[in-house]
Amino acid sequence: ALPIWVLLGLFFLLTGLVKVTTYISDGVHQQMKQQFVQFAEVFPLKDLGYKPDAAEYMQAVGWIEVVAGFLLAVGPRVLQEISNFVLCVIMIGAIYTLLILNEPLAMCAPATVCLGLLLLLNIRGMGRKAKSKSE
Repeated sequence: ALPIWVLLGLFFLLTGLVKVTTYISDGVHQQMKQQFVQFAEVFPLKDLGYKPDAAEYMQAVGWIEVVAGFLLAVGPRVLQEISNFVLCVIMIGAIYTLLILNEPLAMCAPATVCLGLLLLLNIRGMGRKAKSKSE
């Protein structure tokens, strides 16, 4: 069985690829493009005068998920930990955005579950113990 961090990393890699390319699913990609128009409207830094272009916002989130997902799955431990943190921030942003848009709680469930798994991995130390200096 694959460790949970590998599966979660591959999941983020896949969700990121859906955002950056139409090759996996053109229908889902087009749906995401429409959603990111709404997401850009409630971007957390909007009150500070920054509103991202929806297409660029989707590409940025997608590439972050691709790279962080890949590193979470197969990267060295330090990069896995950094990727975990980055993906937690992305998931918190996703939950915030969905709540501000008054989406049904069921829409928040995937991001909430992913955030929970990422935090669990962080707390559990990715299932591996660091070697002590005496080893």
